Amino acid sequence: MLNNKKRTFTLAAAMLMTAATAFAEYPEKPITVIVGYSAGGGTDVMARNVAPFLEKYLGDGASVVVKNMPGASGQIGITEVANADPDGYTLGTYNLPGMMARTLDRKADYSADSFTFLANIVNDPNVIVTSKKTEIDTLEKLIAHAKKDPGAITVGMSSLGGDDHLALTKFQDVTGTEFMIVPFKGSAPARTAILGGHVAAGVLNVSEVAKFAEELNVLGLAQKERSEFAPNVPTMAEQGVELINGSMRGFVAPKGLPSDVEAKLMKAFEQASKDPELLAKMSATANPVSVALAEDFEKLNGELYQLAKQIWETTPWK
Repeated sequence: MLNNKKRTFTLAAAMLMTAATAFAEYPEKPITVIVGYSAGGGTDVMARNVAPFLEKYLGDGASVVVKNMPGASGQIGITEVANADPDGYTLGTYNLPGMMARTLDRKADYSADSFTFLANIVNDPNVIVTSKKTEIDTLEKLIAHAKKDPGAITVGMSSLGGDDHLALTKFQDVTGTEFMIVPFKGSAPARTAILGGHVAAGVLNVSEVAKFAEELNVLGLAQKERSEFAPNVPTMAEQGVELINGSMRGFVAPKGLPSDVEAKLMKAFEQASKDPELLAKMSATANPVSVALAEDFEKLNGELYQLAKQIWETTPWK
């Protein structure tokens, strides 16, 4: 009889533990956000800005840890996300058009169907820059030097197949110039190389140069209108170059999240994107906020993939 009671108690305890696990509220452990680029670049800054607000709106003592996994133009990091368990504990930053453009010029172990699209947060226009140490301090001079000696001017950028690479590809096409591309493992090392004079020029984003006005010549902005973060920088169009390009940056998770986890993440990102404190933080780091949630973000992904595909088919970058 005693043994029967003991067995009954053990079974009841096991059932209670199973029920507790089944109804445990997400998140129960730290969430990792994988950034496929080096620390200090635009994508990394966005992720670190957003992380504490994601914690705030997930509640229940949520912890969000940013992990940098640079390499292969961001592919190492995003592939890690695509192949992670779809349990909500691995998220990743996602750059457009770069992440899908890189499925065109190389083998990729992911596709658009590999992800749950959570939220785009930033639309960061491209800029062309040079060091203050160089004599090339205007867009006109850059074009003239490039035409005089095609392929001689080195241009640093975060990666191949990213927004900066596409921007330069378009720039070469509309200006009839040719440059030598020098890719790095993220925008931070590319910027360091530009500042140090190791490359003659660079293609970056507004958020990545706003605090370096004393050290960099910002020659032109690839946006329809001037940026509030660099109001003295003329657009490309103002200088006779029709070029609009930039980096969309957001967050994805592996495909197949449990519905309750997906709903909670979506709600947290939506709330965070409207938080005045986060918006102020984004402004302070010159990150232009442009929010697209869930289906809108996924639709944007499809549209920018088609644009990258058109460029690849007419002007392949490899």
